Amino acid sequence: MKDQNPNENQYLVRFANWVIKWRWPVLAASLAAIVAAAAGGKNLTFSSDYREFFSEKNPQLEAFEALQNIYTKNDNILIVVAPDDGDVFTGRTLAAVEELVEGAWQIPFAIRVDGVTNFQHTEADGDDLAVRDLVKDAASLSADELDRIRTVALAEPLLVNRLVSGDGSVIGVNVTLQFPEKELDETSRAAAFARQLAGEIENRYPHIETHLTGMAMLNNAFQEAAIRDMQTLVPIMYLGVMVVMFIALRSVSGTFATVVIIGSSVATAMGIAGWLGIKLTAPSSTAPTMIMTLAVADSIHILVTMVGAMRRGVAKLEALVESLRVNLQPVFLTSVTTAVGFLSMNFSDAPPFHDLGNMTAMGVGAAFLFSVVTLPALVAVLPMRVKLGAKTQNAFVDRIANFVIAQRTPLLWGSSALVLGLALLVPRNELNDQFVDYFDQSVTFRQDADFANDNLTGIYQVDFSLESGESGGISEPDYLATIDAFADWYRTQPNVTAVTVLSETMERLNRNMHGDDPAWHRLPEERDLAAQYLLLYEMSLPYGLDLNNQINVDKSATRVTVAAADMTSLEIRQLADAGEAWLVANAPAAMHTEGVGTSVMFAHISDRNIKGMLKGTTLAFLFVSVMLVVAFRSLRYGALSLIPNLVPAVAAFGVWAVLVGRVNIALSVVAAMTFGIVVDDTVHFLSKYIRARRENGLTPDDAVRYAFSNVGRAIIATTVILAAGFGILSFSAFDLNAGMGRLTAVTIVIAMVADFFFLPPLLLHMEARHRRTETETITISGDTDELPAIAG
Repeated sequence: MKDQNPNENQYLVRFANWVIKWRWPVLAASLAAIVAAAAGGKNLTFSSDYREFFSEKNPQLEAFEALQNIYTKNDNILIVVAPDDGDVFTGRTLAAVEELVEGAWQIPFAIRVDGVTNFQHTEADGDDLAVRDLVKDAASLSADELDRIRTVALAEPLLVNRLVSGDGSVIGVNVTLQFPEKELDETSRAAAFARQLAGEIENRYPHIETHLTGMAMLNNAFQEAAIRDMQTLVPIMYLGVMVVMFIALRSVSGTFATVVIIGSSVATAMGIAGWLGIKLTAPSSTAPTMIMTLAVADSIHILVTMVGAMRRGVAKLEALVESLRVNLQPVFLTSVTTAVGFLSMNFSDAPPFHDLGNMTAMGVGAAFLFSVVTLPALVAVLPMRVKLGAKTQNAFVDRIANFVIAQRTPLLWGSSALVLGLALLVPRNELNDQFVDYFDQSVTFRQDADFANDNLTGIYQVDFSLESGESGGISEPDYLATIDAFADWYRTQPNVTAVTVLSETMERLNRNMHGDDPAWHRLPEERDLAAQYLLLYEMSLPYGLDLNNQINVDKSATRVTVAAADMTSLEIRQLADAGEAWLVANAPAAMHTEGVGTSVMFAHISDRNIKGMLKGTTLAFLFVSVMLVVAFRSLRYGALSLIPNLVPAVAAFGVWAVLVGRVNIALSVVAAMTFGIVVDDTVHFLSKYIRARRENGLTPDDAVRYAFSNVGRAIIATTVILAAGFGILSFSAFDLNAGMGRLTAVTIVIAMVADFFFLPPLLLHMEARHRRTETETITISGDTDELPAIAG
């Protein structure tokens, strides 16, 4: 075996002594650097826009933005009204809706309000076309008038399953918003006003219950979830770290020093993010919790080694120097590999995960510097006493070491079989992304969205902008017939609840202009006639209720909106793809287009994200592989170290397939993210094993015992802290964060099990095989006299 490089040891000892000697200037410089970096925190802003989940070059986002530049924006608040008697067509309920519609115009940034009461009902008035609100002064209407309104509303395709349920039990008011995007609180202001308005209506009309959903409420829910997490999870994490650190170290000073390092790492990373102009989003707002969790690992390895030496009677400063000597290289390696894992998240198709990865990587880098510079200086000036008694402290890990050595063969093959079995389960995970399911059932938005989906209208939409090929071409009878057939076909598809299309309005106008004769409820047969009907109708519409949400400026294209009930991301993609295929098969080339919308964007993002993360994970794997080979100065050890590092992610996704079976956008980054984390324990264990073999000349069995004795407790402590830290994320009401936390915690626990019960048997098996190879080589060459020296 090769000896440890003496120059390397010399430099490490010199560095440790330098930090201790200049501890006060080091602490002063550290404080100045932390304050300078943390000052950037004042520049941090929070974006609640769901568009933040998509890169600027995301094709689905580009198509959606192109459609929104033509028609009215899709940002909206849908207020669903549910009376306790199950009948919305009563005087008191319609009066409440009238008041709600009037009040909704006052919601900040509202540009359009649609409800049953202000629906522009058309009917013949002699030779004229009468266009008026469907409901006026509801409280004074007679029973016959209410029945007429019910009949009209439940027969109107533009209302049924959009603004009123088919059975008349639930009614809705849709508020279209246009945000100027000049202030950070625009969405929250609109949401707060809408909630206040709904509350006031409920107070005045106790028999109704309101539910608020829509894109603006979705954006607001992102922001509220992030704020809630930062207010609850971060303090819990801090408390958990302090408790575990104290149990592991039995030292108030050591615990205090670690908390200082953690806080400094978080403040530095978040401050730098502020200086760089990084926006906080619901996913990236978990960065402080992740940094706190990861920052513990470096400190705990240094302090556990130091405390262990002090329990053996070594003086504090001498123990600190020795701890830095043996831990600086593995701590550096683990910090780099962890940072690489998080930086690979830049291959994600979702910018919030870029930001999360970059901020966490900055925090990990800061934690390394503070752990090897600031922490030793701080510990050097703090009083620190420990009780003697090293043997009892390591009794547990010593028993594990003896068990692993004795049962090496069954553990190796048993672990291999178990991992293989779990790997076979991985394909059972279903890729599924539904933005409503991003929130826990405890979140009001999720409850309201589910209620709207179950009782009124599908909240998932697919939009098509269908071109006629010429200005004014939407009045062409063939064009109207095609879009009408397209809508009729979509209504036959599973889970489709409603289709909004211009042809329905044209059929109604044609009937109106023929004395409301039902026989004329069909499309106009002449282009000029259809254009006249449309012009007359548009001129009769009040301000704010025009057809800009359906027709473009030069009347060359119309918008068809397909609303669908609760669907998986795969089903949404299939729904959009089927519509595109129908147009190719049945419509002129000018009408060939793609289905777009927020639901389509979210439906595609998991698939795109996984493809991107496969590249990121591969590159991270290659980088870490080369780095470990160089660091261990051994191709054999470097290659071997990668096996237990791949096992945790594979096994964890196998376990996830059994327990959950659904992988969303957040979980698709876990493999790359955790790869950098799980390398840590392997590096620490292997570095101690290799040190025992090279420096101390121990046999493989004794080297395993040495590694367990020197790093076993630290691995257990860091695993508990890491699993607890990411496990705390599972309490997040934002399910992307909660799921990511759960799967990461599972991966980290599996990593510890692999490093304890799979890596050592693998090492011993490799060493035995290597010795057999050397023996065979020596035997063949005839140099049997050298065998004992090499074997030793």
